Amino acid sequence: QVQLVESGGGLVQTGGSLRLSCAASGRTFSSNAMGWFRQAPGKEREFVAAISRGGVNTNYADSVKGRFTISRDNAENTMYLQMNSLKPEDTAVYYCAARMSTSSALYTSSTLYSSWGQGTQVTVSS
Repeated sequence: QVQLVESGGGLVQTGGSLRLSCAASGRTFSSNAMGWFRQAPGKEREFVAAISRGGVNTNYADSVKGRFTISRDNAENTMYLQMNSLKPEDTAVYYCAARMSTSSALYTSSTLYSSWGQGTQVTVSS
């Protein structure tokens, strides 16, 4: 398993942008499919975006499609989430997750991931 650390969260106004990073330790990052999830107060954790191990395939929740972009740099063992046109409803703790994968598949269910970061808070003010 890889160890994951998120960064880049903060407070931003509606319409603003943030870029989250997820740094992974270990030499197996490129063998992991990755994902971003978020959890708002009083709500369950929800899928945001996913990317395959090679970065070719991506998938997004409908609520963020066209505003968020997931990417990864396997040489730097880092995954990113570029968030534009932020809305108050994007306010949540954002988590990155990883799971070993032998294919170009990606995963949208949190139950399929085995490694999680500690989360980073994103707050969007209205």
